[in-house]
Amino acid sequence: MEETQKLVILYASQTGNAMDAAERIAREADRRACPVLLLPVNEFDPSLLPKEKTVIFVVSTTGQGDTPDSMKVFWRFLLQARLPERWLVGVDYGVFGLGDSGYQKYNFVAKKLDARLSKLGGTPLIERGLGDDQHPSGYEGSLDPWMSSLLGCLYERYPKLFPKGEHFIVPEMMDKPKVVVTYHPKDKTSSSLSAISDLESRAFSIQCSRLMSPARVPADKSRPHCWLKMVGNCSLTRAGCERDVRHLEFEFHSTEVEYEVGDVLEILPSQNPDAVDAFLHRCNLDPEALITVQSRDILHELDISEVPIRLKSFVELTMDIASASPRRYLFEVMSHFATAEHEKERLQYFASPEGRDDLYEYNQKERRTVLEVLEDFPSVQMPFEWLVQLVPPLKTRAFSISSSPIAHPKEVHLTVSVVSWTTPFKRKRSGLCSNWLAGVDPEQGVLVPVWFQKGLLPAPSPSLPLILVGPGTGCAPFRGFVARRAIESKTSPTAPILFFFGCRKKEDDFLYQDFWQLHSENGRVLSEDNGGGFYAAFSRDQPKKVYVQHKMRGVSKKIWNLLCEGASVYVAGSSSKMPSDVMTAFEEIISMESGASKQDAARWLIALEKAGYVSVSSSLVSLATS
Repeated sequence: MEETQKLVILYASQTGNAMDAAERIAREADRRACPVLLLPVNEFDPSLLPKEKTVIFVVSTTGQGDTPDSMKVFWRFLLQARLPERWLVGVDYGVFGLGDSGYQKYNFVAKKLDARLSKLGGTPLIERGLGDDQHPSGYEGSLDPWMSSLLGCLYERYPKLFPKGEHFIVPEMMDKPKVVVTYHPKDKTSSSLSAISDLESRAFSIQCSRLMSPARVPADKSRPHCWLKMVGNCSLTRAGCERDVRHLEFEFHSTEVEYEVGDVLEILPSQNPDAVDAFLHRCNLDPEALITVQSRDILHELDISEVPIRLKSFVELTMDIASASPRRYLFEVMSHFATAEHEKERLQYFASPEGRDDLYEYNQKERRTVLEVLEDFPSVQMPFEWLVQLVPPLKTRAFSISSSPIAHPKEVHLTVSVVSWTTPFKRKRSGLCSNWLAGVDPEQGVLVPVWFQKGLLPAPSPSLPLILVGPGTGCAPFRGFVARRAIESKTSPTAPILFFFGCRKKEDDFLYQDFWQLHSENGRVLSEDNGGGFYAAFSRDQPKKVYVQHKMRGVSKKIWNLLCEGASVYVAGSSSKMPSDVMTAFEEIISMESGASKQDAARWLIALEKAGYVSVSSSLVSLATS
């Protein structure tokens, strides 16, 4: 460590948890007078990795073992065959992962990263830590003891990192917030806004506020790709049943964007105006104040983010004040601003290791929002700079597109599950984006800011046989697949599609029933006459539950024949257990029909997945946490 004299901490976060964990490690190191460089992994040049002595990685796993978006370029670099096996000799590293043990590929990214760093010659400073969302205290249940061990190992290996000794710890004190908020005269306006339309002004506000946000929104994702106008909103489920799933139709407004089946639409949700007003009132903020926000460490050059924006607009467009739960650090900072002694003591307890479990019960399990937490501690008055830093960022929500541009020209369709649940203390909660979309009246002409993203499901060629498994809203991208192939089949022969759909009850939530049945008739693309077929599993319509994997086993020979013809397999769904159950069913079918062992069948499936013939993902459907 003598060469660099700093501890490098790199994080790859999808929802903010990994960033929060990395910042906690950095704060604890800083309190021991240890120099720290903290960066998101996409802001670190991977070619410089061998020059560092000690690097700590904090990485999350998304979907079915996927790397966070910010880590994809870094990971591709590490996988290059040209990197020598001793490339990282002399580099000590540590890896802490954040995942959910309810998924088959639990903490897959952390495990892969640990193995790759070791293969390249790096030396693990400490055994990798694995945070688990299923733990009673969430990922912090593993982070606290791992971080304590890490600091001990660092001191033993690099005592010069701690110039004031092993036992020196700076007493808890207030840091400065990471952002600086500048207030401007209310008569200050930008000439660039004087001659543009209301819609352009709204887009400009979104772009300015998101570029200023400490969430580091990339410039290409700050301004909406386009605006969509909702023209259809109907329920796909029976009124009064347990679930509300909506079919939403949009038309392009002004600008049309090309997309393909399997692509993903990201939507910036609209927050409840009453909640925004309540937040502004609770925090004594002037909604009409004109502000700019900058990082304290890296002041921006004069650019679009320097254009003042209304404080209320900044809150509406960047700060999730009434949906997401705050991080643990919020409670620590709040304790410094509490003037009521009993509130200060409770906040200090929540921020301490001893209070970790109680904080989890109060905060994460109940999904308390920032607004609710602030209202529970009325003596706390925090500067706006701290609120900007600590309130969870308002994120776009991603949904698989369930339409085909050739079957539905100038339209985009979504299949959205309206999220609601009851907390352990019987508090009603609801998903921000899905409930907002469900409540939009198409007659109102509401325009929605959106971004199009390439999906992980590549659009299949008409000659490629398909085996699709999509229970629940997992069927969304496959509706686009089938609609597209139905159009293609009118001009030339197409390969068969075998589709397995599942839901709870036929009468309650058989999504797109008429659509699937129509394309299953008279030699159409889902018909058995065409070599394919449609099979629906209704899990709760009989005493013994029936799932998609049971339907698959019932037509094992047909599945095997299509696989032998080179079929591609696509599996999509929001259930954590479903993908692994489906892949197990495939292994059993291959073993039974081919006579191979289950181990050989599993290896064959893995080879198909690596070659791109098998795609398994939960992140392509209408997100169940929206």
